[in-house]
Amino acid sequence: MSRRTDNSYWRANLRILALLLGIWFVVSFLLGIFFADALDAIRIGGFGLGFWMAQQGALFVYLLLIFVYNHVMDRLDRKHGVDEQSLYYKQREN
Repeated sequence: MSRRTDNSYWRANLRILALLLGIWFVVSFLLGIFFADALDAIRIGGFGLGFWMAQQGALFVYLLLIFVYNHVMDRLDRKHGVDEQSLYYKQREN
């Protein structure tokens, strides 16, 4: 990768990480802790939404974040030619 491509790749990577960590923060701290009492006014299956987000909803969001990160990073790697297939063929050429 050239220096310009390298910088572009890492900038995009950091943007993705910042966005996903922002979602993680909102779900973990804001919805699960700070706004839990306010969210408890909304009921899901007999439990308040604040309790549900802190106990179960956050886990679903974490799993979703893992799959989204994997998908987005695969696309970014292919775009910049650093995915497994591209690296394999580059190695075979040398």
